[in-house]
Amino acid sequence: MIILKTPEEIEMMAQASKLVAETLEALKKEVRPGVTTEQLDRFAEEFILARGGRPAFKGYRNYPKTLCASVNEQVVHGIPSKRPLKEGDIVGLDLGAIVGGFYGDAAMTVAVGTVSPEAARLIKVTEEALYLGIEQAVVGNRLSDISHAIQRHVEAAGYSVVTDFVGHGIGRQLHEEPQVPNYGKPGQGPRLQYGMVLAIEPMVNMGGSAVRILEDQWTAVTKDGSLSAHFEHTIAIRPSGPARILTKL
Repeated sequence: MIILKTPEEIEMMAQASKLVAETLEALKKEVRPGVTTEQLDRFAEEFILARGGRPAFKGYRNYPKTLCASVNEQVVHGIPSKRPLKEGDIVGLDLGAIVGGFYGDAAMTVAVGTVSPEAARLIKVTEEALYLGIEQAVVGNRLSDISHAIQRHVEAAGYSVVTDFVGHGIGRQLHEEPQVPNYGKPGQGPRLQYGMVLAIEPMVNMGGSAVRILEDQWTAVTKDGSLSAHFEHTIAIRPSGPARILTKL
């Protein structure tokens, strides 16, 4: 069942989402060669707690950290560790926060120092795909119009969308209905309505779409070892016009 949010609930979600956006923006400045993903995790947790929020991921299905930090061929759900980032790496930073019982969730992929033109292009195309998906998140469209816009842009650039993981509804729970795939034909699925709040999150591989899960039972990596990028925003569908991006400063 898709839970439509009231205007008051959307304002509460906007607070949680703003905290997520502020944390990611601060975190981005901490990314440099030599820093460990564990240090980034500690920074994110302290930042969220200091501003009255709670980390959304820590303890969720026994996930051990505040941040998901996915480096290079890691697609999503990379567990922060003592691994130092290196010049030329790319790192996906995904986090959520809870404020007043409501969730916000967002992700970005960040270059570590100077990266290859190929890696920079992957990051750019993935972020573009997110915004093209968001453009379709308007009253009267179908859910798969979002999915199709993402897939079309990604595949036109010669990349693959990950099909094993999807975006999702969000509210008082981190994951609510509906699922929001990053692929599919247009004009399918539920009609989009005012009050829907969605986390749209393309995950894009430079090579094939196949992934596998590491022994830690969390970290997803590309099966062919190719680079992967990930961007996400929490958005609210307005009564008319473009969606409101809650996780954008």
